[in-house]
Order: sequence, then structure tokens, then C-alpha cells
Amino acid sequence: MEILLREGKKSDMDSVLMLIKELATFEKESDAVELTESDLKRDGFGESPAFKVFVAELQKEVIGMALFYERYSTWKGRSIHLEDLIVKQEYRAKGVGKALYTKVLTYAHEQKMRRVSWEVLDWNKVAIDFYTSTGAKIMEGWQVVHMNEKSLEAFVGKV
Repeated sequence: MEILLREGKKSDMDSVLMLIKELATFEKESDAVELTESDLKRDGFGESPAFKVFVAELQKEVIGMALFYERYSTWKGRSIHLEDLIVKQEYRAKGVGKALYTKVLTYAHEQKMRRVSWEVLDWNKVAIDFYTSTGAKIMEGWQVVHMNEKSLEAFVGKV
């Protein structure tokens, strides 16, 4: 299996969205994706791109992706947040995910980032075991906090 890893293009965003939806289903949140292909094209390929994406391609079909963006840590400086890494179900456990993971970490190292961070669900033992085997540390005691659009509107409306 000869996999091509490359930077994603605007024309890949339909495949990227399909993978995002597949991940949402895997994470038992199939109705949570509100993002559209147009959003991805606008936000990733405009004047000030909000993210970068690497794709894994097999025979001209996108079978995996890793979407990430730069952020700034007040403790460490420039860092990357790996938002999602997903491989199509039928290509999992074949090294595609590891290749994408390696591509992102290599990019971070080359860009002199001081940290790469991401979230993993506590029930995803396969992912947790993989990440820890590569030297990543699971941050016990830290909780992910989100405020959705509805909550933002309610909070700001009270201020």
C-alpha cells in the first residue's frame, strides 16, 4: 500500500468533511458536525488561514487527514493544536494514522514549535496507548472546557 502524504488543498475539503463526519460517528456524536465544505474552504484557504491540513492519499483517494492550527501558550510560546486526526475505518491499523501523526509532529519540530497538544477521549484506549508509546503525556486532572454558540449568546446577552 503506497500512501502519499501531502498538504491538503481546497479541492480536498469535501473528503476532509466526510472524514470529520466519520470521526464524529466514531466518537458517538454523529449529529454534532455543523461545519460545511464551504466553511472549510473559506477558513483554511483565505487570506489568513485558520488551519493547516495534511491528507493521506491512496490511489488518488483521500483516506485520512490531520487538521491542526498554531496557537500561543503563555507558558511555552508557539505551539500547535492537533484538532483531529482521522483515518477511514477500512484503512485503520495499517500505519496511515501513525504516518499522519508523524507528519504533524515533524512539521511542528521543523517550525520550532514548543508543544503540540490535542484531546483524546478517555475510552479510546487504542489511541491513548499509541500516544503514550510515542512519548506523549496524558494530562490527568485537566478538563476540556467548551462554550457553544448558544451559551456564548446567553452569556454575552447578560453582560
